Amino acid sequence: MPQRRLVTGRSREPRQRFAEELRQLRAGKGVSLRQLGERLGWDWSLFGKMEKGETLGGPEVVQALDTYFGTPGMLLALWELARADHTQFREQYRRYMELEAEATSLWHFAVSVLPGLLQTPGYAREVLAVGGSKGAELDQQVEARMSRRELLEGDDAPPFRSLLSEAVLGTPVRDRRAWRSQLEFLAEVSERDNVTIQVLPMSAGPHGLVSAAVMFLRLLDARTVVYAENAFSGELIEDYGTVERLQRAYDAVRDLALSPAESRKFILRTLEEVPCDPSTSTL
Repeated sequence: MPQRRLVTGRSREPRQRFAEELRQLRAGKGVSLRQLGERLGWDWSLFGKMEKGETLGGPEVVQALDTYFGTPGMLLALWELARADHTQFREQYRRYMELEAEATSLWHFAVSVLPGLLQTPGYAREVLAVGGSKGAELDQQVEARMSRRELLEGDDAPPFRSLLSEAVLGTPVRDRRAWRSQLEFLAEVSERDNVTIQVLPMSAGPHGLVSAAVMFLRLLDARTVVYAENAFSGELIEDYGTVERLQRAYDAVRDLALSPAESRKFILRTLEEVPCDPSTSTL
């Protein structure tokens, strides 16, 4: 008996199905992305990203699309399914981890939390616990995060630059000894030949990376990819134009940051402000 196939031929993955429906509906209307943006009052590039599956947009945008295409509630229902499905995010993160291990150079911007490559066990444990991990799962995640630090060790370690918003250093973990250990590690690792750490002072004001942490990876084939992350999700970005825009934003932020030498002094001053009373374990 021949194998059955879906009549529609459309994806069963919620996020991809949502993107496919948007493309089909727009094609049926015979309008361009730019025309759609003009008629609904949103930047047309947003609809392009939604059709590529790069973003889901917000509920108000999806409701407007439902009204425009005459599909009351259908797109919003697909949007809710896509929003609840984390499969694609897990797959993107898995692919990012594979690329990170192969990268020839890495550069990063931290909004509020240190990058995993610079975290100590105590710091990582508290950050991961806040995210909901506990018990054996928490132990495994801390161990896995610590193993990633090996990427920056050894003679063939790739160059790594991390721009840290001042807010990162102004947000200590509750365990005082863990925070001191973390700052001491930052000061130590900043002296390695392959690691550059720069602090972006609050006085620098608003900038183009204010809402997300980003990691850039230069790959063996000379391509650059970006992993952008906020508190709720992460996204692997490989589109050349988007990567270029993010790179320009990163370069502008780097120009606002303190020099590596000044940044190390900033870290050491922060360390000096942490009381070292061993009898008290919390700030």
